[in-house]
Amino acid sequence: MLREIEPDSIHIAPLTLEQAEDISTWCYAAPYDVYDMVGASPEELLDPEVGYHAVMAEDRLIGFRSFGPDGQVPGWEYDDSALDTGGGLRPELTGQGLGRAVISAGLAFGRVRFAPAAFRVTVASFNARALHTVASLGFERVGSFKANRDARDFDVLDRVESG
Repeated sequence: MLREIEPDSIHIAPLTLEQAEDISTWCYAAPYDVYDMVGASPEELLDPEVGYHAVMAEDRLIGFRSFGPDGQVPGWEYDDSALDTGGGLRPELTGQGLGRAVISAGLAFGRVRFAPAAFRVTVASFNARALHTVASLGFERVGSFKANRDARDFDVLDRVESG
C-alpha cells in the first residue's frame, strides 16, 4: 500500500544514480506510453546538461523534472524565449491529483535556479489531464504540431513569468 503524499512535502532535489536507475524502468499504459522511460540511460539522466532533477515527497522519489532541451519534442521550432521544462510521475502515482503540486514545485525551483522570462511545456495533445493541469498553472497554448518520431500530436504552452 502506498503512503499518502502530502503536497506540501514535494520538493526538487539533485538526482542520484540509484534514482536515475529507478526512473529508467518506468513504463506507462497506452496511450501514455509515449512517456515511457524504459531504456533511458541513467548516466545520461545524470548529465547536468540534460537537466534532470528528482521530485521527492519527503525522502521518497515520486517523479522527475527536467529543464532545458530535454523538455522539447522534435518537430517544433523551439527558440530561446522560454525555458523548456518537462517531467513525469512514478507510473503508479499518475491520475491521483499530484500533477499540480509536482509541476508547481518544479516551476518554483526553475524560477530560483534559472530565472527565465517564461516557461514552456510540450504536452501530448491527447493528455487532457496534463493539459488541464498546466492551464490551471497559467500556461497558454501557443501552437500544436506532429512529432517527427511518431507523428503524434503535441501542444506547446507558454507561461510568462512576472517580473
